[in-house]
Amino acid sequence: MSTALRICPLCEATCGLTLTLDGDRVTAARGDRDDVFSQGFICPKGASFPAIDADPDRLTRPLVREHGTLREADWAEAFDVIAARIRPLVEEHGPHAVGIVLGNPNAHTVAGALYPPLLVGALRSRSLFTASTLDQMPKHVSSGLLFGDAFAIPVPDLDRTDHLLMLGANPLDSNGSLCTAPDFPGRLKALRRRGGTLTVVDPRRTRTARLADRHLAIRPGTDALFLAALVHTLFAEGLTDLGALAAHVEGVDDVREAVREFSAEAVAAACDLDADVIRTTARELAAAPTAAVYGRIGSSTVAYGTLGNWLVDVLNVLTGNLDRPGGALFPLSATAPAPRPAGPGKGFALGRWTSRVSGHPEAKGELPLAALAEEIDTPGEGRIRAVITVAANPVLSAPDGRRLDAALDSLDFMVAVDPYLNETTRHADVVLPPPPPSQSAHFDFAFNQFAVRNQVRYTPAAVPLAAGRMDECEIHARLILAVSGMHGAPPSAVDDLAIDGMLAKAVAQEHSPVHGEDPKEVATRLGGATGPERRLDLMLRLGPYGRSHGLTLDALRAAPHGIDLGPLQPRLPGLLKTRSGRIELLPAPIAGDLPRLRAALDAEAAFGARVASASDSDSASASDLDSDAAPDRGTLRLVGRRHLRSNNSWLHNIPALTGGSNRCTLQIHPEDAARLGLTAGAPALVKGEGGELEAEVEITDAVRPGVVSLPHGWGHDRPGTRLGVAAGSPGVNVNQLLDGSRLDPLSGTAVLNGFPVQVGPAS
Repeated sequence: MSTALRICPLCEATCGLTLTLDGDRVTAARGDRDDVFSQGFICPKGASFPAIDADPDRLTRPLVREHGTLREADWAEAFDVIAARIRPLVEEHGPHAVGIVLGNPNAHTVAGALYPPLLVGALRSRSLFTASTLDQMPKHVSSGLLFGDAFAIPVPDLDRTDHLLMLGANPLDSNGSLCTAPDFPGRLKALRRRGGTLTVVDPRRTRTARLADRHLAIRPGTDALFLAALVHTLFAEGLTDLGALAAHVEGVDDVREAVREFSAEAVAAACDLDADVIRTTARELAAAPTAAVYGRIGSSTVAYGTLGNWLVDVLNVLTGNLDRPGGALFPLSATAPAPRPAGPGKGFALGRWTSRVSGHPEAKGELPLAALAEEIDTPGEGRIRAVITVAANPVLSAPDGRRLDAALDSLDFMVAVDPYLNETTRHADVVLPPPPPSQSAHFDFAFNQFAVRNQVRYTPAAVPLAAGRMDECEIHARLILAVSGMHGAPPSAVDDLAIDGMLAKAVAQEHSPVHGEDPKEVATRLGGATGPERRLDLMLRLGPYGRSHGLTLDALRAAPHGIDLGPLQPRLPGLLKTRSGRIELLPAPIAGDLPRLRAALDAEAAFGARVASASDSDSASASDLDSDAAPDRGTLRLVGRRHLRSNNSWLHNIPALTGGSNRCTLQIHPEDAARLGLTAGAPALVKGEGGELEAEVEITDAVRPGVVSLPHGWGHDRPGTRLGVAAGSPGVNVNQLLDGSRLDPLSGTAVLNGFPVQVGPAS
């Protein structure tokens, strides 16, 4: 028996693990007590690492479709097929005929961070779709508009703040998101112990809400109205104080005018919150010695997601809490570019191109994933004819999975990089399975950008690559060669080109640590046994700690539990890349979308009034749901939810993580259940714009009246998959209730929360 260290790749907390090995088999996992960041914390997902690593349904060899059936093949044949099929499609129909879909797990691997940008560049395709438009894109867009950089995302300084206002987040179950924080629960409890205040705004009384000093059970989808009222109160009561930020902000008076109509009294009925409670929340935020406002998926995947995320940081700015300890700070990742001198930048632009069918504007180079189906199945020039998915399952994660299911089946060609044959990859002509996580090195390129403490950690593969497996980085490199016309070249050529490109830029930049040097000579100094390790070493050397801390890959290898780089520090104005070189507090696209929020004031209040009056009506039946005469009796708002032992659709095949309270049930308040004639354990019929489904009823006062909740990521009942455990408890696909027409217009993000559904007993 032996042990090995491994950073957990199963959620954004990035906890350090100590694995117990029996030969090349992982038999146990516990928290690494010496990890500089997680200090021994572990959750059920991390403890299940051995079962995930050894899941018998994981594919071990490539699959190639022959005469309509997928069969095992060797690696050479798989890449031969890709090269023979993709290039002719590109040459005949152009690069945009190939769609690229990147899923959530892609961000949890070294390969997923280093190679997809090169794949997009090699294909020159604008048909890029990612899980961001089902999750966090509103934050990227609002940050891009405010700060000029879509990745300049401030995170709450959890360990030093005196007051945390949290919206649409449940980190006790999610472990945090866009806020990388091992032991998020412990950090919130520490906030309470030191006399701080936690306010949670959520239509569900989640585990996090139960921990809070105050829980505001807001009506789903109205977070932006609530936040606008907080901003209005700050101005109306003279509570704004930008402090040191004042010299770096423009547009404060414009924001004052923009929120003039959003008083606490004006939004109270729409949010179903008392006006005094709204004003008190604003006053407490302004009065706290330090404070941070933090919003996540529940306030992003709604109709006003970008406006809500913008208002989160407007509040942080107006209270002087942005970019100061105890407030909301910008992390500085070890692989980020070296800081540049303060000054104007290129800014952030939206809508540089649009989708072919519905004309959706791009955001951060991506098109809405909700539009993928129509881009495939709508005839005409420019139609997507081939798709490459990387760790993605949009049939379950995107709206209207049935349409996308059929669209994928109509493609000329499809490639999937995925360890499973799931609801999406079953349509592929070639499936390329990465090895289990124990056989891959790990570095958190993505999540260190959002960490609540600056640190850096690297763990090599815990066990050798098994016979017949291919390293995930090599899979990506060979895929890039196959689609770019370089099939047959060594995979190291991809990394060499990437290194050459990085060095050519670095030596030309005055603030670079290698400015003016010979790029070939710099390349000879790089450490690492593989192409991806050399690329990582280069990024560390060029990064913000390369010179100051002597940070290299060798230094990381010598510190197996990681290197602590200290608490977050103020970084303004250096990180600003807006054209003005300042925080542009009311960007034009935001101002252009505010009339839509103003219109929501009356619409939301009217919806609430109809639902309230319907509560005195007779109970609804299944037939009532088809009736135009009585839609309000069964009309409620639907929200999603997360379980600690789940992560979207990709952990439902692990027995240790399924069952118990991790079930796909329709949660409903007792008052609504009684009014609608619903019984615990019996099926309810739920209807939305995209379809209908039946789900088991769970009656609980953890959801507020007028709200139902279904978890996302379920619906494992399609034929042709190889997910034995998941298929045994398939659940239902909540996103089938949507037809894809509900999008936040600025970010293209699907509205997955707070949309109306009709609910009644199943026949």
